[in-house]
Amino acid sequence: MSKNIAIVLSGGVGSRMGSDRPKQYLEIEGKPIIAHAVQTFAAHPRIDALVIAVAPEWEDYVRDLFAVASTPIYYAPAGETRQYSIFNALEAAERAGYGGDDIVIVHDAARPFVSRELIDRCIDAVAEGYDGALPVLPVKDTIYQSADGVSIGNLLPRAQLFAGQAPESFRLVPYLQLHRQTPREELLLINGSTELAYIARWNVKLIEGDERNFKITTPEDITRMVQTLHHLVS
Repeated sequence: MSKNIAIVLSGGVGSRMGSDRPKQYLEIEGKPIIAHAVQTFAAHPRIDALVIAVAPEWEDYVRDLFAVASTPIYYAPAGETRQYSIFNALEAAERAGYGGDDIVIVHDAARPFVSRELIDRCIDAVAEGYDGALPVLPVKDTIYQSADGVSIGNLLPRAQLFAGQAPESFRLVPYLQLHRQTPREELLLINGSTELAYIARWNVKLIEGDERNFKITTPEDITRMVQTLHHLVS
């Protein structure tokens, strides 16, 4: 029976937050942002293990946070880009003994409100035969394309546009092999987990995302997070 491994990316520095520590380690309502996502994955009955990609200077802090987790947690060094952090985490999962038909679910530590239902949708899409799964939300605004940022070059059809989220899911072995066969200079240019799969022409299923599954990027997002937390407990 295949296993499901959550990869949580926690290597970002959060420069747009204007804080003296990475945003994922800011304490909001008494708990670091990273703890929300990690605890959701660790408590999910279908998640067998986690790999956290973390910068070396924060590894002891993160290990202490989750020292008593009931689900096995492994650690990988953060890479020079998001995709290299994923690469390192995939290799850590392989070293831990995972492979075969096992599924990885790649998530950002700065997305605190990932739901059990969204995790299920990510796992189910790959389990039913797709090469990967990407949560998306329909784009609400009209999108204009411009080469120079001054004049309109093209009006994009809104009904065909979607905003991608995390987590994204793939089979561990082929996704790891894809990283290994991609030249370094190309891998450095990858921005999203599914971008590499798209370039390789994988059959990735678009699944329903979640408006609440937003990413903490700016101070305004912290305000939104606090409001969401209060709403959840009210």
